[in-house]
Amino acid sequence: MNAHWLARAGVVAALAAFSLGGIAQHGQERPGSGHIRHVLLISIDGMHAVDFLNCSTGIADINDGNPYCPHLAALRRTGINYVAASSSRPSDSFPGTAALVTGGTPKSTGLYYDVAYDRSLDPPTITTGTGLAGGPCIPFAAPSGTTTDNDQGIDYDDTKLNGGAPGASPTDGGVNSIDPRKLARDPAAGCAPVYPWNFVRTNTVFSVVHAAGGYTAWIDKHPSYSFTAGRGGTGLDDYYSPEVDSAVIPLPGVTTALGASCDPIRDPAGAGSWTSSFENIQCYDALKVKALLREIAGERHNGAPAQVPAVFGMNFQSVYFGESLNEPGVAEGGYENAAGVPSEELVNEIEFVDASIGKIMDALQDAGLSDDTLVMVTAKHGDSPIDTAHYVADGTGTPATLLAQAGMIPYSESPLNTTGIGATEDDVSLLWLKKGASVDAAVKILEGNATVLGLGEIYYGPTLALNYGVGGLGPGLDPRTPDIIVTPNVGVTYSGSTTMIGDHGGFAHDDTNVMLLASNPRFTPQTVYAEATTSQVAPTIVYALGLDPRALDAVRIEGTPVLSAVEEELEKSESWR
Repeated sequence: MNAHWLARAGVVAALAAFSLGGIAQHGQERPGSGHIRHVLLISIDGMHAVDFLNCSTGIADINDGNPYCPHLAALRRTGINYVAASSSRPSDSFPGTAALVTGGTPKSTGLYYDVAYDRSLDPPTITTGTGLAGGPCIPFAAPSGTTTDNDQGIDYDDTKLNGGAPGASPTDGGVNSIDPRKLARDPAAGCAPVYPWNFVRTNTVFSVVHAAGGYTAWIDKHPSYSFTAGRGGTGLDDYYSPEVDSAVIPLPGVTTALGASCDPIRDPAGAGSWTSSFENIQCYDALKVKALLREIAGERHNGAPAQVPAVFGMNFQSVYFGESLNEPGVAEGGYENAAGVPSEELVNEIEFVDASIGKIMDALQDAGLSDDTLVMVTAKHGDSPIDTAHYVADGTGTPATLLAQAGMIPYSESPLNTTGIGATEDDVSLLWLKKGASVDAAVKILEGNATVLGLGEIYYGPTLALNYGVGGLGPGLDPRTPDIIVTPNVGVTYSGSTTMIGDHGGFAHDDTNVMLLASNPRFTPQTVYAEATTSQVAPTIVYALGLDPRALDAVRIEGTPVLSAVEEELEKSESWR
């Protein structure tokens, strides 16, 4: 990343001096010096396995029964298709991204949600853009605990596409748009602000590959997703993150893959945010595709000279909003039924993303990179419910509201704090209790209001600790682990949003089942029905580039395996060995 960012972050080149510490590379001396020289990772946020099945094989009454994602279907013909792949739990974008690039769950990464809670930190200096209030921090004193905002709220100005970065072009702020005054602070470090790349507890595929001499790049939706650089912050050579929650602006020179110009604004009525319009979200994604095409051409995202990254990629937002958006006066997205037959709006979003992937694949072909690039297409999360008749927008009778009324919730997490950021609740509820509050008593309140809550399952005590550890402050305790996790019945969403007909974050099948495709021209096409997880993507990337997956911290901690079918295909190539 640029020197300005490193200077602001106060980060030393720790990862630049990173060594594998006795963990040998399994293949080559440098990443990408064998058969696979590049890995392109694409997340189509919200894309279920059934969405991929339907669009790649065709559905009656859509496109005359022919595939409506022909470019993804082409990748499938030289790919390994995992139909039982699961994302992170919780299935929020923050831990979902972490799973893809670290190989770990919140147990090792410490990332539960973009807006979560940490008992060991203190509030930011000033109120964030999404309402988390500033507060005191006394250096080296006992922490008060605070909600942690790693969403758009840490931007200097989240209404601007460049995040309000001083001196930045209208479309390019990146990490320079992070306002350190809006970051949670660590009293144990003298109240230093905790940047996203130090909030994550582990390294990433980018930091491992960068440390081994590879060039790296990533494109995402918020500056806060710069945590992908890995602990210490030096793992990315190029990071691009136009703010997705900003106001819409014209994008001169940007045209969608379906041929629509983004100058002037396509949908002026939906210009309040890129996320409120089916048409405008495509322009937002098209801007990122343009940056990715530059990287394939050996440039930085802004066109400056660089090199083709060893590992790089981006996420698409369009399909997720095609699934979940109810745009007033325009249309409702989502699905026609529980079989996953998409609405007209969702079909259009899938067609746009597929056409964009077609342009990306053409660029790889034109640059002579197709044969030595492993393309991995998956999703950070799914979207629930597919059967939108079950959607319930409950913003009042939520678990956090009930426990706040009982005086059990920290004020920064309380829904009763009308000027605050609110509780960590979508179609899941993560609950951190006040110090001294009884978990058993809280659970009793929740179970006594099961009907009101649309209660599905409650995780606490051993059922939570098994996969996440034990929350608290002190030896053996994790300051970020929730005390209770509530998963409601399918379709129940605690956000109260009527402009959405679906959401993500929960543990349900529709939330977590995602497409996962690994493709290379040398691969024999196959379908894998055995369960897989998106956390296996990270060790697979590292392995494909000739490095040892155990170089990833989370892989060593959790034992995350490489995707075995991909490993077998790679091993067939003598040149790769």
